[in-house]
Amino acid sequence: MNGTKPDTHAQNNYITGYATMKSSVIVESRSLFTARRVWTDHRVWLTTGSILLTLFAIAPEQGVASAAFTATALVDTAPFLLLSIGVAAFAAASGADSLVARAFSGSPALMIVFAAVLGGLSPFCSCGVIPLIAALLAMGVPLSGVMAFWLASPVIDPSMFVLTVGLLGLEFAVAKTVAAIALGLFGGYVTLALTKAGHFADPLRPGTGDGGCSAASVRSPGTVHWRFWDEAPRRARFVREARSITLFLVKWLSLAFLLESLMLAYVPAERIGATLGGEGVGPILTATLVGVPAYLNGYAALPLVSGLVGQGMAPGAGLAFLVAGGVTSLPAALAVFALVKRPVFALYIGLALSGSLASGLAYQAWTGWT
Repeated sequence: MNGTKPDTHAQNNYITGYATMKSSVIVESRSLFTARRVWTDHRVWLTTGSILLTLFAIAPEQGVASAAFTATALVDTAPFLLLSIGVAAFAAASGADSLVARAFSGSPALMIVFAAVLGGLSPFCSCGVIPLIAALLAMGVPLSGVMAFWLASPVIDPSMFVLTVGLLGLEFAVAKTVAAIALGLFGGYVTLALTKAGHFADPLRPGTGDGGCSAASVRSPGTVHWRFWDEAPRRARFVREARSITLFLVKWLSLAFLLESLMLAYVPAERIGATLGGEGVGPILTATLVGVPAYLNGYAALPLVSGLVGQGMAPGAGLAFLVAGGVTSLPAALAVFALVKRPVFALYIGLALSGSLASGLAYQAWTGWT
């Protein structure tokens, strides 16, 4: 010690400055976190609003026309929208989603059939499909049955079937359902043959868990209560699910109808007809490949395809776009990539694209015969 006193004034200034800087960093971090949270929670509404504001700024007449088109389309779709919401909320409130557990027992060949059918018909939420698959694989369910469910599930469900009827007609909705089940069967049996040959013994990436909102129905399948209105908790869940699904569908359909209005206004019909219309493999192959990066959402894609078909898109190309896009959309593909090892991911993509192309060709041939 040299006997000098510490400069307490300088220390206090340093401490005060450090505290101020730390508080500023905390405030900025919280602001950044809040902005990211707002974008994550409301990105669809923000995108829709931004497009409309841009239109009103640079093309007011088109802004008014697009807003009117979107509102009219939502009103016209409302009956199908309400029915689809009721179906999905009923399945959640009654516990009917637990029926999927019965598809994954028995012989692998029979399991594939049940898994493909339930994948095409089960009303699972989009957040639950990936955790559900993780749960099934972690529980030791054969990859063939899981693949069948995995491929069929994103393509169609009861609520999407109803909306497809409203926008593209009953024949197209039935064709989409058949394509989903056929894709599941095709993928399941191809995977079964490969696993019997010694491939894909350990499909999951190391450290992958088995959580998720839909996974619980597989781990602990419960009893279905069809008369859900007799129990207050189930009534509350029906209301909660209906509200959540309504917000989900309305926000995506609003964006989809808005994009459809812009497509009708700015994309020449003859270009659509020349690129995706006509006969042969070319338009359907193009739609299959374009469906991978261009797909938005299962519900949002329906109005877009409806508009494209009205402008000359071949029906088979429309089906191939919806099937390929549903299975291999960017969010789903990234989730699959993070969940399973690369050979399984490559198999998943290959089965999805080849099956989608085959579905489009088959439907185009069917529409030509009829």
